[in-house]
Amino acid sequence: MKKWLVLCMCLVTVLGLAACSSSKSSSDGGKKDDTLKIGISLPSATHGWMGALIDSAEKQAKELKKSDGIEYVLTNATDPNKQANDIDDLISQDVDAIVMLPIESAALTPVGQKIKDAGIPLVIVDRELENDAATVVVKGDNEGIGVNAGKYFIEKLNGKGKVVEITGPPSSVTEQRGKGFKEAMESSDGIEVIASQSGDFSTEKSLEVMQNILQANSHIDAVFTQDDGMALGVLQAIKEAGRKDIQFITGAGGGKAVFENMKEDGLITATFLYSPTMVKDAVKIAADLAKGGKPTEKMVVKEATQVTKENVEEHYDPESKF
Repeated sequence: MKKWLVLCMCLVTVLGLAACSSSKSSSDGGKKDDTLKIGISLPSATHGWMGALIDSAEKQAKELKKSDGIEYVLTNATDPNKQANDIDDLISQDVDAIVMLPIESAALTPVGQKIKDAGIPLVIVDRELENDAATVVVKGDNEGIGVNAGKYFIEKLNGKGKVVEITGPPSSVTEQRGKGFKEAMESSDGIEVIASQSGDFSTEKSLEVMQNILQANSHIDAVFTQDDGMALGVLQAIKEAGRKDIQFITGAGGGKAVFENMKEDGLITATFLYSPTMVKDAVKIAADLAKGGKPTEKMVVKEATQVTKENVEEHYDPESKF
Protein backbone atom coordinates (compact mmCIF):
# COMPACT_ATOMS: atom_id res chain seq x y z
CA MET A 1 0.00 0.00 0.00
CA LYS A 2 2.85 2.37 0.90
CA LYS A 3 4.51 1.66 -2.45
CA TRP A 4 1.34 2.68 -4.30
CA LEU A 5 1.10 5.88 -2.28
CA VAL A 6 4.72 6.79 -3.07
CA LEU A 7 4.17 6.01 -6.77
CA CYS A 8 1.06 8.20 -6.92
CA MET A 9 2.83 11.09 -5.18
CA CYS A 10 5.72 10.88 -7.65
CA LEU A 11 3.31 10.89 -10.57
CA VAL A 12 1.47 13.94 -9.24
CA THR A 13 4.80 15.77 -8.75
CA VAL A 14 5.94 15.03 -12.33
CA LEU A 15 2.64 16.19 -13.80
CA GLY A 16 2.75 19.34 -11.69
CA LEU A 17 6.24 20.19 -12.84
CA ALA A 18 5.22 19.68 -16.47
CA ALA A 19 2.25 21.97 -16.01
CA CYS A 20 4.43 24.63 -14.40
CA SER A 21 6.94 24.35 -17.23
CA SER A 22 4.17 24.76 -19.80
CA SER A 23 2.74 27.73 -17.93
CA LYS A 24 6.16 29.34 -17.65
CA SER A 25 6.80 28.93 -21.36
CA SER A 26 3.55 30.70 -22.12
CA SER A 27 4.17 33.52 -19.62
CA ASP A 28 7.69 34.04 -21.00
CA GLY A 29 6.24 34.99 -24.35
CA GLY A 30 6.54 31.65 -26.10
CA LYS A 31 4.16 31.11 -29.01
CA LYS A 32 1.00 29.19 -28.22
CA ASP A 33 0.64 26.04 -30.27
CA ASP A 34 -2.63 27.17 -31.84
CA THR A 35 -1.55 30.74 -32.59
CA LEU A 36 0.05 31.46 -35.95
CA LYS A 37 2.46 34.35 -36.35
CA ILE A 38 3.84 36.10 -39.44
CA GLY A 39 7.07 38.09 -39.46
CA ILE A 40 7.22 41.12 -41.80
CA SER A 41 10.66 42.62 -42.47
CA LEU A 42 10.70 45.85 -44.50
CA PRO A 43 13.04 48.79 -45.12
CA SER A 44 12.31 52.05 -43.35
CA ALA A 45 10.09 54.62 -45.07
CA THR A 46 12.79 56.71 -46.75
CA HIS A 47 10.41 57.73 -49.55
CA GLY A 48 6.69 57.85 -50.31
CA TRP A 49 6.44 54.51 -52.10
CA MET A 50 8.01 52.62 -49.20
CA GLY A 51 5.86 54.49 -46.69
CA ALA A 52 2.73 53.46 -48.59
CA LEU A 53 3.98 49.86 -48.78
CA ILE A 54 4.58 49.70 -45.02
CA ASP A 55 1.11 51.11 -44.41
CA SER A 56 -0.45 48.56 -46.80
CA ALA A 57 1.41 45.68 -45.14
CA GLU A 58 0.25 46.63 -41.67
CA LYS A 59 -3.35 47.17 -42.76
CA GLN A 60 -3.45 43.71 -44.36
CA ALA A 61 -1.81 42.11 -41.31
CA LYS A 62 -4.38 43.74 -39.01
CA GLU A 63 -7.21 42.45 -41.21
CA LEU A 64 -5.82 38.91 -40.97
CA LYS A 65 -5.45 39.21 -37.21
CA LYS A 66 -9.08 40.29 -36.94
CA SER A 67 -10.47 37.68 -39.35
CA ASP A 68 -8.18 34.69 -38.74
CA GLY A 69 -6.49 35.41 -35.42
CA ILE A 70 -3.04 35.46 -37.03
CA GLU A 71 -0.50 37.47 -35.08
CA TYR A 72 2.23 39.50 -36.78
CA VAL A 73 5.52 41.22 -36.01
CA LEU A 74 6.50 44.14 -38.27
CA THR A 75 10.10 45.39 -38.35
CA ASN A 76 11.76 48.23 -40.30
CA ALA A 77 15.47 48.62 -41.02
CA THR A 78 17.64 51.36 -42.48
CA ASP A 79 20.49 49.12 -43.63
CA PRO A 80 21.14 45.46 -44.55
CA ASN A 81 22.87 44.64 -41.24
CA LYS A 82 19.88 45.83 -39.21
CA GLN A 83 17.53 43.88 -41.46
CA ALA A 84 19.64 40.73 -41.04
CA ASN A 85 19.43 41.14 -37.25
CA ASP A 86 15.67 41.66 -37.51
CA ILE A 87 15.35 38.38 -39.42
CA ASP A 88 17.44 36.55 -36.81
CA ASP A 89 15.02 37.82 -34.17
CA LEU A 90 11.98 36.69 -36.19
CA ILE A 91 13.49 33.22 -36.61
CA SER A 92 14.13 33.01 -32.86
CA GLN A 93 10.47 33.88 -32.25
CA ASP A 94 9.54 30.77 -34.25
CA VAL A 95 7.27 32.63 -36.67
CA ASP A 96 5.27 30.51 -39.12
CA ALA A 97 6.09 32.56 -42.25
CA ILE A 98 8.15 35.62 -43.16
CA VAL A 99 7.50 38.43 -45.64
CA MET A 100 10.68 40.30 -46.59
CA LEU A 101 11.51 43.20 -48.87
CA PRO A 102 15.32 43.07 -49.02
CA ILE A 103 17.09 46.43 -48.70
CA GLU A 104 19.79 45.04 -50.98
CA SER A 105 19.46 41.85 -53.00
CA ALA A 106 23.01 40.52 -52.64
CA ALA A 107 23.45 41.44 -48.98
CA LEU A 108 20.20 39.77 -47.90
CA THR A 109 20.59 36.61 -50.03
CA PRO A 110 22.39 34.65 -47.24
CA VAL A 111 19.66 35.77 -44.84
CA GLY A 112 17.04 34.32 -47.17
CA GLN A 113 18.92 31.03 -47.13
CA LYS A 114 18.96 31.10 -43.33
CA ILE A 115 15.15 31.43 -43.33
CA LYS A 116 14.84 28.52 -45.74
CA ASP A 117 17.21 26.37 -43.65
CA ALA A 118 15.04 27.11 -40.60
CA GLY A 119 12.08 25.60 -42.48
CA ILE A 120 10.12 28.85 -42.51
CA PRO A 121 8.16 29.79 -45.69
CA LEU A 122 9.51 33.02 -47.19
CA VAL A 123 7.59 35.50 -49.35
CA ILE A 124 9.82 38.06 -51.04
CA VAL A 125 8.37 41.42 -52.14
CA ASP A 126 9.71 43.76 -54.83
CA ARG A 127 13.49 43.12 -54.77
CA GLU A 128 14.52 39.52 -55.44
CA LEU A 129 17.27 37.50 -53.80
CA GLU A 130 20.13 35.97 -55.76
CA ASN A 131 19.23 32.39 -54.80
CA ASP A 132 16.10 30.21 -54.66
CA ALA A 133 15.38 30.69 -50.95
CA ALA A 134 12.01 32.37 -51.56
CA THR A 135 8.90 30.22 -51.46
CA VAL A 136 7.03 32.89 -53.45
CA VAL A 137 8.10 36.20 -55.02
CA VAL A 138 5.59 39.06 -55.41
CA LYS A 139 6.78 41.92 -57.60
CA GLY A 140 5.94 44.36 -60.35
CA ASP A 141 7.11 43.87 -63.90
CA ASN A 142 10.46 45.62 -63.47
CA GLU A 143 11.89 44.66 -66.84
CA GLY A 144 8.56 45.64 -68.39
CA ILE A 145 8.89 49.11 -66.84
CA GLY A 146 12.28 49.53 -68.51
CA VAL A 147 11.11 48.17 -71.86
CA ASN A 148 7.97 50.31 -71.90
CA ALA A 149 9.97 53.39 -70.93
CA GLY A 150 12.50 52.72 -73.69
CA LYS A 151 9.76 52.40 -76.28
CA TYR A 152 8.19 55.63 -75.01
CA PHE A 153 11.53 57.46 -75.37
CA ILE A 154 12.03 56.24 -78.94
CA GLU A 155 8.54 57.36 -79.91
CA LYS A 156 8.65 60.76 -78.18
CA LEU A 157 12.16 61.61 -79.42
CA ASN A 158 11.62 60.20 -82.92
CA GLY A 159 14.62 57.94 -82.41
CA LYS A 160 17.13 60.75 -81.79
CA GLY A 161 18.38 62.50 -78.68
CA LYS A 162 20.59 62.66 -75.59
CA VAL A 163 19.16 60.88 -72.57
CA VAL A 164 20.00 60.68 -68.85
CA GLU A 165 19.18 57.63 -66.70
CA ILE A 166 18.70 57.90 -62.91
CA THR A 167 18.84 54.42 -61.36
CA GLY A 168 18.10 52.89 -57.96
CA PRO A 169 20.43 51.26 -55.40
CA PRO A 170 21.99 47.81 -55.99
CA SER A 171 19.03 45.41 -56.28
CA SER A 172 17.14 43.22 -58.71
CA VAL A 173 14.69 46.09 -59.28
CA THR A 174 17.44 48.44 -60.45
CA GLU A 175 19.09 45.78 -62.58
CA GLN A 176 15.88 44.65 -64.29
CA ARG A 177 14.54 48.15 -64.99
CA GLY A 178 17.91 49.20 -66.40
CA LYS A 179 18.18 46.05 -68.49
CA GLY A 180 14.72 46.53 -70.01
CA PHE A 181 15.42 50.18 -70.81
CA LYS A 182 18.77 49.37 -72.43
CA GLU A 183 17.33 46.54 -74.53
CA ALA A 184 14.50 48.74 -75.83
CA MET A 185 16.86 51.61 -76.61
CA GLU A 186 19.17 49.35 -78.63
CA SER A 187 16.58 49.35 -81.41
CA SER A 188 17.36 53.03 -82.03
CA ASP A 189 20.92 54.05 -82.95
CA GLY A 190 20.10 57.74 -82.70
CA ILE A 191 19.51 57.86 -78.92
CA GLU A 192 22.55 58.19 -76.65
CA VAL A 193 22.53 57.68 -72.87
CA ILE A 194 25.03 60.37 -71.88
CA ALA A 195 24.84 59.79 -68.09
CA SER A 196 23.61 57.03 -65.79
CA GLN A 197 23.84 57.52 -62.02
CA SER A 198 22.11 56.21 -58.91
CA GLY A 199 19.58 58.35 -57.09
CA ASP A 200 19.05 55.63 -54.44
CA PHE A 201 15.26 55.81 -54.89
CA SER A 202 15.50 59.11 -53.00
CA THR A 203 14.07 62.48 -54.06
CA GLU A 204 16.83 64.37 -52.23
CA LYS A 205 19.68 62.26 -53.63
CA SER A 206 18.25 62.47 -57.16
CA LEU A 207 18.03 66.25 -56.88
CA GLU A 208 21.72 66.38 -55.96
CA VAL A 209 22.76 63.89 -58.68
CA MET A 210 20.77 65.71 -61.36
CA GLN A 211 22.27 69.06 -60.37
CA ASN A 212 25.73 67.65 -61.11
CA ILE A 213 24.59 66.10 -64.40
CA LEU A 214 23.05 69.38 -65.53
CA GLN A 215 26.30 71.21 -64.84
CA ALA A 216 28.28 68.63 -66.81
CA ASN A 217 25.96 68.50 -69.84
CA SER A 218 24.83 71.59 -71.74
CA HIS A 219 22.12 69.73 -73.66
CA ILE A 220 19.79 66.93 -72.52
CA ASP A 221 16.64 65.86 -74.32
CA ALA A 222 14.95 63.64 -71.73
CA VAL A 223 15.44 61.86 -68.39
CA PHE A 224 14.45 58.29 -67.50
CA THR A 225 14.14 57.73 -63.76
CA GLN A 226 13.48 54.31 -62.24
CA ASP A 227 11.20 55.72 -59.54
CA ASP A 228 8.57 58.46 -59.19
CA GLY A 229 10.25 59.94 -56.11
CA MET A 230 13.47 60.31 -58.09
CA ALA A 231 11.53 61.90 -60.95
CA LEU A 232 10.37 64.61 -58.54
CA GLY A 233 13.96 65.28 -57.46
CA VAL A 234 15.06 65.52 -61.09
CA LEU A 235 12.16 67.86 -61.84
CA GLN A 236 13.19 70.18 -58.99
CA ALA A 237 16.81 70.27 -60.19
CA ILE A 238 15.74 71.19 -63.72
CA LYS A 239 13.43 73.93 -62.46
CA GLU A 240 16.11 75.39 -60.19
CA ALA A 241 18.62 75.39 -63.06
CA GLY A 242 16.11 77.08 -65.39
CA ARG A 243 16.85 74.56 -68.12
CA LYS A 244 14.53 74.62 -71.16
CA ASP A 245 16.22 71.96 -73.31
CA ILE A 246 14.75 68.94 -71.50
CA GLN A 247 11.55 67.80 -73.18
CA PHE A 248 10.24 65.29 -70.64
CA ILE A 249 10.90 63.07 -67.61
CA THR A 250 9.49 59.60 -66.93
CA GLY A 251 9.13 57.79 -63.62
CA ALA A 252 7.95 54.47 -62.23
CA GLY A 253 5.49 53.63 -59.47
CA GLY A 254 2.34 55.68 -59.91
CA GLY A 255 2.69 58.39 -57.25
CA LYS A 256 0.05 61.04 -56.64
CA ALA A 257 2.46 63.97 -57.06
CA VAL A 258 3.59 62.62 -60.43
CA PHE A 259 0.00 62.19 -61.57
CA GLU A 260 -0.72 65.77 -60.54
CA ASN A 261 2.28 67.02 -62.55
CA MET A 262 0.92 65.20 -65.60
CA LYS A 263 -2.52 66.71 -65.14
CA GLU A 264 -0.92 70.18 -65.08
CA ASP A 265 1.01 69.52 -68.33
CA GLY A 266 4.23 69.35 -66.37
CA LEU A 267 7.61 67.97 -67.41
CA ILE A 268 6.83 64.46 -66.11
CA THR A 269 4.83 63.03 -68.99
CA ALA A 270 4.73 59.30 -68.23
CA THR A 271 5.10 56.77 -65.44
CA PHE A 272 4.68 53.01 -65.25
CA LEU A 273 2.62 51.41 -62.50
CA TYR A 274 4.38 49.62 -59.67
CA SER A 275 1.87 49.75 -56.86
CA PRO A 276 3.00 49.49 -53.21
CA THR A 277 -0.23 47.58 -52.53
CA MET A 278 1.48 44.49 -53.96
CA VAL A 279 2.62 43.78 -50.39
CA LYS A 280 -1.00 42.96 -49.48
CA ASP A 281 -0.80 39.94 -51.78
CA ALA A 282 2.47 38.95 -50.12
CA VAL A 283 1.00 39.10 -46.60
CA LYS A 284 -2.06 37.08 -47.65
CA ILE A 285 0.15 34.46 -49.31
CA ALA A 286 2.30 34.28 -46.16
CA ALA A 287 -0.84 33.69 -44.08
CA ASP A 288 -1.87 30.79 -46.33
CA LEU A 289 1.63 29.29 -46.09
CA ALA A 290 1.60 29.69 -42.29
CA LYS A 291 -1.60 27.64 -42.22
CA GLY A 292 0.19 24.86 -44.10
CA GLY A 293 -1.01 25.74 -47.57
CA LYS A 294 1.05 25.17 -50.70
CA PRO A 295 1.96 28.00 -53.11
CA THR A 296 -0.07 28.01 -56.31
CA GLU A 297 2.70 29.83 -58.17
CA LYS A 298 6.34 30.69 -57.51
CA MET A 299 6.20 34.18 -59.03
CA VAL A 300 3.39 36.78 -58.88
CA VAL A 301 4.04 39.67 -61.30
CA LYS A 302 1.99 42.88 -61.47
CA GLU A 303 1.61 44.56 -64.87
CA ALA A 304 3.69 47.69 -65.69
CA THR A 305 0.81 49.77 -67.10
CA GLN A 306 1.85 53.01 -68.81
CA VAL A 307 0.18 56.15 -67.44
CA THR A 308 0.22 59.45 -69.34
CA LYS A 309 -2.04 62.50 -69.37
CA GLU A 310 -4.48 60.58 -71.58
CA ASN A 311 -5.32 57.99 -68.88
CA VAL A 312 -4.08 59.57 -65.65
CA GLU A 313 -7.62 60.22 -64.33
CA GLU A 314 -8.23 56.45 -64.31
CA HIS A 315 -5.42 55.97 -61.79
CA TYR A 316 -5.36 59.23 -59.81
CA ASP A 317 -6.55 58.99 -56.20
CA PRO A 318 -6.45 62.32 -54.30
CA GLU A 319 -6.61 60.40 -50.98
CA SER A 320 -3.60 58.20 -51.78
CA LYS A 321 -0.67 58.30 -49.36
CA PHE A 322 1.71 57.69 -52.25
